[in-house]
Amino acid sequence: MENIVFLENISLPILAIPFFMFLFLGLFGNKFAPKVAGYIGTAGLVAVTFLSYLTAYYYFFTEAGQGAEGSWEQLWLHRYTWLDFASAQHPNLHIDLGFLLDPISAMMLVVISTVSLMVHIYSMGYMHGEDGFQRYYAVLSLFSFAMLGLVVATNIFQMYIFWELVGVSSFLLISFFFTKPSAVKAAKKAFIVTRFADMFFLIGILILSYYTKTFDYELLTATEGGQATLVHQTMGGLTFMGLSVTSIALFLIFLGGAGKSAMFPFHIWLPDAMEGPTPASALIHAATMVVAGVFLVARLFPVYFFEAPDVLTVIAYIGGFTSLFAAVIACTQTDIKRVLAFSTISQIAYMMVALGVSGYGDDNGIGFTASMWHLFTHAMFKATLFLAAGAIIHAVHSNEMDAMGNLRKYLPITHITFLIACLAIAGIPPFSGFFSKDEILVAAHMSSPVLYWCQTFVAGLTAFYMFRLYYRIFWYDNNPHYEHHTPHEAPANMWVPLAILSIYTLVSGFFPFSEWISPNLIGYPIHMHWDIAIPSVIVALVGIGIATFLYMKKNDKPDMIANSVKSFYKWACNRFYIDEIYLYITNNIIFDKICAPIAWFDRHVIDGFMNFSAWITNFVSVQTKDFQSGNVQQYAWVFLMGVVTIVALALYL
Repeated sequence: MENIVFLENISLPILAIPFFMFLFLGLFGNKFAPKVAGYIGTAGLVAVTFLSYLTAYYYFFTEAGQGAEGSWEQLWLHRYTWLDFASAQHPNLHIDLGFLLDPISAMMLVVISTVSLMVHIYSMGYMHGEDGFQRYYAVLSLFSFAMLGLVVATNIFQMYIFWELVGVSSFLLISFFFTKPSAVKAAKKAFIVTRFADMFFLIGILILSYYTKTFDYELLTATEGGQATLVHQTMGGLTFMGLSVTSIALFLIFLGGAGKSAMFPFHIWLPDAMEGPTPASALIHAATMVVAGVFLVARLFPVYFFEAPDVLTVIAYIGGFTSLFAAVIACTQTDIKRVLAFSTISQIAYMMVALGVSGYGDDNGIGFTASMWHLFTHAMFKATLFLAAGAIIHAVHSNEMDAMGNLRKYLPITHITFLIACLAIAGIPPFSGFFSKDEILVAAHMSSPVLYWCQTFVAGLTAFYMFRLYYRIFWYDNNPHYEHHTPHEAPANMWVPLAILSIYTLVSGFFPFSEWISPNLIGYPIHMHWDIAIPSVIVALVGIGIATFLYMKKNDKPDMIANSVKSFYKWACNRFYIDEIYLYITNNIIFDKICAPIAWFDRHVIDGFMNFSAWITNFVSVQTKDFQSGNVQQYAWVFLMGVVTIVALALYL
């Protein structure tokens, strides 16, 4: 009990500190020197990180989080009613604000605080001298507050509030260099696409709450007898146009997550979001915000599994297609940040596949566990890759591979950390990505041979394009311009975060995730499935071998292969023209064929009718205004003529 009281006392500062930092730096940051503002923001995240680790420790390693029979408790540390719509018939219809601590939220506290702190420290070097340095740290604090609030939300509406605040933070960071038209365009694109997806999220929330009469996770995810009890009682059997209302609501909610996590067809905003500062890309568009959709499905997983398994199947296949689609595109990109962006899309899709094929109890829940495990490991090695990319860009002043090569001689620390992260994402043991990705393949193998072989192939593509990137940066001999500007290693405030994240990448595969995280809150042991692991490692080694053959030294083989499949390569290089298809649909169909006729009808019919009504009113008023002249003699004369007319009519009719 004492530990729970202690958790209650330290939980609210986790949210309060970054919010206060945002207000303080946003209002008064310009009164300080940029470096001082950076120190203040970083000090705030140091405190948040310490409290987050302390919270996770007390939850997992004391009796505070441990329930009966080896299960984990859901601790509602704070829950305050914000808007109350309750009545005698609907006592649970209210919107709360609170702090929910359970295995996945405790894990996310560690992920968000760790990566955010590393980005805060790293940015002291990377963003040095940039205009708006104080504003940058204020928005980083706002994002940290929003993302932390999202993962500890006690109900789906509270999550939606922080969900939108995360979107605002993303917009502000993508458009940080607001004098660049490309950055402004990318920010608007990200905002519009994700808001469009969030519209479906909101509709899904409203449908779900309309029937269940609650927003509360405790009630929505409660299970008994193989059912999500409340959802089954209130929505079971309801259909609309032959489709389950529950499935419709949950699919719409998933679409909100698909937008935030850049799943096909909402993926188009993420590559362009690389226009923002590289550290912000590492925090928001690689490690934390983009996994919000995965976290959303995980949070509602009992409802999906028991009441809408068909939606889980759809999620799995959307994830499978997205992972393959993004991996193919990543093989052709030359901007290193965009390679990492498409890699992020592919890896998040991996997590979605794992959730889609997961069962519920014991070993059957391996997909759920693997998804959260890969979320953790991916956050660490992808943040490493993005921050290393920032160090590379900082050294050569370009994002393009053609401006790089042989950098291992000049950037030894960045080289080692980048290589560690590449080996992890490629799934090479004993690096963390091997363990989490292997369990995803195990879950896929148990559920769907199609998805299993698809994800195995994607694993090979991942190893190929990541080592293509690695060799082009650190080995490929293409650096004549280094004579005029010799690259150098990043300062300590940039390489220290890289080293720390690399350590996480090395060790997090050995964490006993299955004992901590499962769909039914009951830990279980997992074992290495060598029949799955060995083929996946072989596939990864083949991908690395091909990349080594083609890109370790400068040669003509890559160009020859690209020319042999020229049309396909061109399509992949141009992202299969999905952006152009959207633009065509928007401009030629929505604007020209739909909006233009509506605008014509509005201007000529609606406005025309109103203008005609105004003209009639004005005309009549002009014609009759003399009756209100104020001339008493005229009034008397009109009155007399009226009386005469009435008398005449009365006499002669």
